[in-house]
Amino acid sequence: MKTITISDEIYNKLIQIKGNRSFSQLIDDLISKDVEKRIDLLIESAKKTGYEKELEEISKKIRTNFKVRT
Repeated sequence: MKTITISDEIYNKLIQIKGNRSFSQLIDDLISKDVEKRIDLLIESAKKTGYEKELEEISKKIRTNFKVRT
């Protein structure tokens, strides 16, 4: 376990969206969603360039490493 320091403003924002999850779960969820969103944007861009299949393979590895949908 590690201790991190955040501003009071960020702490209050996290408290508002945390619900019954732990801070670790909340931060993990936020990171995973951001990764997923970026992958989806890259795939959409790849459709225009013809590299969609290659990017799909890379995205599968990324999703596995970040434990997001496959």
